[in-house]
Amino acid sequence: MHELSVCRGLIEQVARVAREHGGQRVVSVTVRIGPLSGVEAQLLRSAYPLASVGTIAQTATLIIEQLPVRVRCLECGAQSEVETTRLVCAACGTSRVQLLCGDELLLASVELERKDA
Repeated sequence: MHELSVCRGLIEQVARVAREHGGQRVVSVTVRIGPLSGVEAQLLRSAYPLASVGTIAQTATLIIEQLPVRVRCLECGAQSEVETTRLVCAACGTSRVQLLCGDELLLASVELERKDA
């Protein structure tokens, strides 16, 4: 399950953010996942408690936001949300499209509790 190694990398980023901003504890971590990212949201959710044990993010809530797949047509210029199994322009039906979003795995936000708060 590569989601465990993804979680470990995520926890490293979260810990770095916490250090840079004087966080004493991580309250929540929000990630955005596109369906073409190669990461399964449910497996990431399951791996998170294992990866965060003993870290500043151990008690943090993991929030996963699912992103759509969006493309821009290279023929007609239309932008549309499409199915992961059908990467074609919704306006004209061509398969000549450029992927705009849907393959990302992003650390969107980290909510911290600070000592001085």
